[in-house]
Amino acid sequence: MFSWILFSDKNIDHGSIDTVHAVVDTAAHAAGEHGGKENVFTELLHHIKDGSEIELPFIGHVHLPHFHVFGIDMSVTKHVVFLWLAAIILIVALSIVARKNLKNKVPRGFGNLIEVFVMFVRDEIVIPNMGKGGLKYLPYLLTNFFFILAMNLLGLFPYGASATANVSVTAGLAIIAFLMIQISAIRAQGFGHYLGHLTGGVHWALWPIMIPIEVLGLFTKPFALCIRLFANMTGGHIVILALIGLIFVFKTIVVAPISIAFALGIYMLELFVAFLQAYIFTMLTSLFMGLGMQTESHGSEQGHGH
Repeated sequence: MFSWILFSDKNIDHGSIDTVHAVVDTAAHAAGEHGGKENVFTELLHHIKDGSEIELPFIGHVHLPHFHVFGIDMSVTKHVVFLWLAAIILIVALSIVARKNLKNKVPRGFGNLIEVFVMFVRDEIVIPNMGKGGLKYLPYLLTNFFFILAMNLLGLFPYGASATANVSVTAGLAIIAFLMIQISAIRAQGFGHYLGHLTGGVHWALWPIMIPIEVLGLFTKPFALCIRLFANMTGGHIVILALIGLIFVFKTIVVAPISIAFALGIYMLELFVAFLQAYIFTMLTSLFMGLGMQTESHGSEQGHGH
């Protein structure tokens, strides 16, 4: 990603020191023409911001359609395009893998890799946090994992963008997680017991205090999921841009090797973070679902004990 930021739309040799010098001169010239270094960083940040256009190789900038439905702005943005792209890639790739794995008793190649992830989510996330009863929610959690992973990885490709770096996308994922957490708890406990746990088991005189706290707790969990994913996927890209920006700040090739070396390290870390954040979001969602599902079972065990 950092090499694309530096060298896209420039016919220069990437492997020479003259390249970095040319980029610095170009950036400095652009800053002088447009009113200072702030415009250089604004241009760099443009690559991680959402927008009404996308940049394609050999084509350049392509404007996305604008339209309104019942007065609501439903215009397609860059992050929406890459969200759709992630969904299409998953539908096509996993459909092919599913058909091949049905034919082959022993999965091979890409199908074997996908099965490794499926078994990991099942055995290391779902069953430990939700028990065997959580297997019926495995399709949702697998969809969560692969969808977030695909969106994260798309942002690491040239001309790509991470849809998970948009708080609206992570909020949508968190809202779905919130609904699944409540649905799984109601199905496991029953609606009466689900409402009863909002009192915290305290005396009725404390209900006016306890109920608002418990209701607030229902929303803090998905809110944490939303902000955690958004912040982690945005932070890495900003760090890379800050390191590359040092070249424009100091306007010297002495800083360039250091900036590029550190940016490369952060880029490799971002690859790890793409997998890690997909795992964390899925793991925490299953954990929150499991807590609601296990409340009733613990209550039953205590009742039989007495």
